[in-house]
Amino acid sequence: MAKLDIMSDPICPWCYIGKTYLDRALEKHADHPFEIEWHPFQLNPDMPAEGMDRRAYMEGKFGGQQGAVRAYMPVVEHAQKAGLDINLDVIERTPNTLNAHRLINWAGIEGKQTPVVSALFRAYFKEGRDIGDIEVLSDIADGAGLDASLILRLLKSDADVEEIRKRDQMAREMGINSVPTFIVAGRHAVPGAQPPELWEKVIEEIRDGALVAE
Repeated sequence: MAKLDIMSDPICPWCYIGKTYLDRALEKHADHPFEIEWHPFQLNPDMPAEGMDRRAYMEGKFGGQQGAVRAYMPVVEHAQKAGLDINLDVIERTPNTLNAHRLINWAGIEGKQTPVVSALFRAYFKEGRDIGDIEVLSDIADGAGLDASLILRLLKSDADVEEIRKRDQMAREMGINSVPTFIVAGRHAVPGAQPPELWEKVIEEIRDGALVAE
């Protein structure tokens, strides 16, 4: 097996596209060698806890409505290419994703990180749900087979808040400044939403012994 560490944020459209491309390669290679772990990276670590209006956020970040439209044109284009139906019009709020990352962390204990990550992407980009809301997150946990009442109690506490922040900071100290970033076998960094063909090549190289961990 080879470790595949993925730095990602569930409100990052390129992360959603990148995961979709990776999934496509993994579906073709059901016996793939990857042991996948998802790691926290907040695109907006200073976002207010309650999030903010999506339109105000986008226009503030990209210098007005036209800037926001231009910035998201490549996202829409690549999402369509990946066969993803991203419904940007239904997203009303840009959330703080600290709690979403806590949920992903706890899902890892149950071996359900990837299903939870998938559900978070769908909830945000297809259904326009506020994934900063703890009730929404507990519902997502329930759908993934986790104990929703336990998750809700944890989300109402400060459990693992500092751990998530430290892991986010650690990624930045490693030089990671954008997501998705994939780290193969503990040493090969692969930035961005890469096509399925690249992942198929990586899988072949691991099987041939060309890519090994240090």
